[in-house]
Amino acid sequence: MRGTVLLVDDDPMIRQSTEQWLKMANFEVIVCDRAEAALSYLDEQFAGVLVSDVKMPGMDGLELMSRARQQIAELPVILITGHGDVDMAIGAMRDGAYDFIEKPFNPERLVETISRACEKRQLTLENYRLQQNLASRTGIDSKIIGISPSIQKLRRDLLKCAALNTNVIIYGETGTGKELVAQCLHEFSARAECNFVPINCGAIPESLIESELFGHEAGAFTGAIKKRIGKFEYADGGTLLLDEIESMPAQLQVKILRSLQEGVIEPLGSNRQVPVDLRIVAASKVDLAVEDNFRQDLYYRLNVSSLYLPPLRERQEDIPLLFEHYARQAAAQHEKSLRRITDQDIRNLQQFQWPGNVRELKNIAVRYALDGSLPVADILFPQANTYNPDLSSDLQSDTSLSLSAQVANFEYKVICQALRKHRGSMKAVMDMLDLPRRTLNQKMVKYDINRTDFMDGEDT
Repeated sequence: MRGTVLLVDDDPMIRQSTEQWLKMANFEVIVCDRAEAALSYLDEQFAGVLVSDVKMPGMDGLELMSRARQQIAELPVILITGHGDVDMAIGAMRDGAYDFIEKPFNPERLVETISRACEKRQLTLENYRLQQNLASRTGIDSKIIGISPSIQKLRRDLLKCAALNTNVIIYGETGTGKELVAQCLHEFSARAECNFVPINCGAIPESLIESELFGHEAGAFTGAIKKRIGKFEYADGGTLLLDEIESMPAQLQVKILRSLQEGVIEPLGSNRQVPVDLRIVAASKVDLAVEDNFRQDLYYRLNVSSLYLPPLRERQEDIPLLFEHYARQAAAQHEKSLRRITDQDIRNLQQFQWPGNVRELKNIAVRYALDGSLPVADILFPQANTYNPDLSSDLQSDTSLSLSAQVANFEYKVICQALRKHRGSMKAVMDMLDLPRRTLNQKMVKYDINRTDFMDGEDT
């Protein structure tokens, strides 16, 4: 079912014909012959739209809309009348009507309008459920999102590490959320009231990283025109995250080891020693225990506790939850309506290997929230999304993909081949592939295929 329609009209013939048309369009229809009866069906969980005639005996459609929206503030209401005028339409829209349709109306236009209104209502309810779900989460559950066993274990281990107040190494591939975990270690520790200071060791030139970490006095080197407090001192009492610590120069590793052993730092150009009390959280993409360029004595100093972040491909059950979380977050931030994600979309997301992990998933979710696009070509086989004149010569499926992904890949290429052969003519492609227009349109939307990329003249 595409949604629920509460249809109110005092004319039995119009009620019957409209009900039949809506049911043929796969809507669940509740029919009322007067406005007063319709109000009893409305509550906050009503997952549909109200379609009402305006001119009715007793309570008219405008009053019904006002009463209905008092019960459900965001209920989409579509008004239908044979007596409407421009002023009434403007007034109704100003008062909150979703749309205003005059009799005699085109049934297809009514179905299209109702379909959009139902999507809007579903989005409202889903946002409400998501907010309730997120609001019900407390503590670490609201920070590290996921239901997979590996994420549940990570949350338990993280809380244990946070309580111990020891140095920690976080291991994980790029994009798995190492900085987020480090922030949680800080927030759930006794140091939460002090600073959390992240620094990416791989992003700072070797000539500057010592100054960034330990600070410097004015005149310590060319360009040091004033004193600067380093990250160690700024994080005093709190937590310092050394991200990509495997890229730290060997000479600097010695100085960090000394600072950890003695609890003091010495800014560049200074003879004074500054005491610091902080927790070090190191993050790495590689195993520091076997990394040739990493000092073993520093490794043992840091590796009091360790946490492992599983890649996204190893926790597929978390993908729908994460995608929805980031998509709705972006939609709310940019005040966008969010197209409902289909089961096929979810399967496509779960089949992808996600080399960029959660960071990559978030980027695609934000894109989806902003423009509603989730082309399977970008997710499963991004190399095919660019128009390729040689595509027709290779209809081989990539056997490294799942069966459904191979089928999707094959369909995508066959449709592109047919469009190219017939220069974008939809009629010719329908005849060639023996597909109804609706099915072809659905597949082109699914695979993000634009016929204008293949056109050479008008469609026939």
